[in-house]
Amino acid sequence: MTFEPVVLFFLLGAAAGLLRSDLKIPGSIYDALSIFLLLAIGLKGGVKLAEHPLNEMLASGAAIVFAGALIPLLAFPALRYLGRLSRPDSASIAAHYGSVSVVTFSVGVTFLGQKLETFEGYMIVFLVLLEMPALMLGVLLARHGQGEVRWGKLLHEVFFGKSIFLLAGGLLIGYIAGSEGIKPLDKLFFDLFKGVLALFLLEMGLVAASRIADLRAYGAFLVGFAIIMPLISGVLGVVLGWLLGLSVGGTLLLATLYASASYIAAPAAMRIAVPEANPALSIGSALGITFPFNIFIGIPVYYWMARFIHTSGV
Repeated sequence: MTFEPVVLFFLLGAAAGLLRSDLKIPGSIYDALSIFLLLAIGLKGGVKLAEHPLNEMLASGAAIVFAGALIPLLAFPALRYLGRLSRPDSASIAAHYGSVSVVTFSVGVTFLGQKLETFEGYMIVFLVLLEMPALMLGVLLARHGQGEVRWGKLLHEVFFGKSIFLLAGGLLIGYIAGSEGIKPLDKLFFDLFKGVLALFLLEMGLVAASRIADLRAYGAFLVGFAIIMPLISGVLGVVLGWLLGLSVGGTLLLATLYASASYIAAPAAMRIAVPEANPALSIGSALGITFPFNIFIGIPVYYWMARFIHTSGV
């Protein structure tokens, strides 16, 4: 298989981190790259959403959000009773895996472009919607039978944190502007998207390499979980996408969303809601293992499954 060049930038960053190179991307540039990507994805999704009647996606949207909420409920008992992690750590990691990764989604979109596959434009909406139930369930699982939850701060972090705010804002702007109104911004937000994503993945490679060490003290279980859980979630996404009549591309993106694990929005929310959880475990597994697994192995596997189920109609 030939990897997309943007994905190879991740390998370059990971190699720099593992080889202890002095390569670093300044924090201000990293912030600018993440703001660009979030806005660009939101704008593109808003433009596509404007081309579809909203009632076209209401029923399927409810099913997608409901099924997505099952993922942390499946992950929690595995972490708590098989992995023997503490309740706060189990709930926090489950919330990360029920939430979604905007960068993994971006790689999925790029992968579909390479395969010349189309997809339903409104899939971008679920980048926003799938964050909320996972984070809420993570808090409830952590706090079950314990102290009260600071819901005000948590809700503010979820709805007005950088990732959700920019995605939702870009989605709204793209929806209002439509394909004609957004044309003056095409060259900035759409033509440069892959180049900016490549630089962002270079930084992600550096960060992922630094997080792998966090997992060494916790044995093979967490590493195995970080690989097996995305596969289970990906299968759920493929089956649901087929049942809902999504295209092969839309099914691949739904599987990618379900299989991805958040390392931007979820850590911020869990830091406030479950401060006793160890962030090294959740971020280390999500970014150090699941993210590279998905971009190199997971997305091609989910694509193969999507094509198989649509072709065979099983």
